[in-house]
Amino acid sequence: MAERADDRLLRLLGIVAYLDGAGPVPVEELARRFGTTPAQIQKDVDALWVSGTPGYWPDDLIDFDAASIDRGVVHLTEARGMTRPLRLGTREAVALVAALRAMKATGAVQADPARSAVVESALGKLTDATGEAANAVDVRLAPGGDRQVVSVLAAALAAGHRLRIRYVSSSDVVSEREVDPQRLHTQDEFAYLAAWCYRAGAPRTFRVDRILDAVETDVPVQEHPGQQAEIDFAALFAGGSSPLATIRFAPRARWFAEEVPVESVRNLPDGDFEVTLRVTNPGWLRSTLIQLAPYVRAVAPSALAEDVAGAARAALAVYEAAGDGPGATDVTEVAGASGAAFSPDRH
Repeated sequence: MAERADDRLLRLLGIVAYLDGAGPVPVEELARRFGTTPAQIQKDVDALWVSGTPGYWPDDLIDFDAASIDRGVVHLTEARGMTRPLRLGTREAVALVAALRAMKATGAVQADPARSAVVESALGKLTDATGEAANAVDVRLAPGGDRQVVSVLAAALAAGHRLRIRYVSSSDVVSEREVDPQRLHTQDEFAYLAAWCYRAGAPRTFRVDRILDAVETDVPVQEHPGQQAEIDFAALFAGGSSPLATIRFAPRARWFAEEVPVESVRNLPDGDFEVTLRVTNPGWLRSTLIQLAPYVRAVAPSALAEDVAGAARAALAVYEAAGDGPGATDVTEVAGASGAAFSPDRH
């Protein structure tokens, strides 16, 4: 499974803090302490070696003893202030108190005693330091699903194991699926499980409160092509200033409203439905709409419709130039559907 950037950042910061107090440490020991490989530690040291404070001249960078590295020992010689105590203003401290209280209320933290203890400890210390200002913070989260289900999800994620889940859609259709879990996250008022779904053969995001049952298996999760490109919905739809897109779908595309965090869903009298969402990654939306072209009734704004139709026509032109190779018929059908569904004069 590909490592998340924030996980690596925490390890990099932890390495600097640990070496600042421990002195020279063999690469193998450092790898064991941080739960990774000696090769990864070498890569981490290389990344830290070109990191530092603004200016980024040699005297601004974190530094190590090169001779020690050649001997398989990591010796930090300049931390560039990375280990100095963090000083927070009142507004910053209150924001962290709110974030920690929200984190404490999530199912993923409540289901893991060790994680809960860390959050509780940090929250207690920060609340004491903040004083009366912390009492003005009131954080309430919507329920994130059955606690037993969340506990199983958290355990499978920690162990890297496949899950069997029973899931109910908004149209009350219950399905059983095997999924490789990737992560739990919240978006707006709901908690989601991002995973690779073997039934769909693609990345999917499941609302946790609609997972009726979950069983952790002993099968390790697998790498899947394209999973990272489509699975980070929080990044794709973050940002209140991002442009809005409105899409009308046929009923068979209902999963889109279920598995993609959207601003709103409106059910129409003829059975179609309309979603509104904020998009910061036009490429993701373009490729998704092309895949769903037979079920797309309308797209707004017109610039988005023209963009998608143009991408479909370009893909078709590539296949036509190459002749009737494998997949050409499928692309023709998709582009043909795109041309109808995404024609600007329909919006």
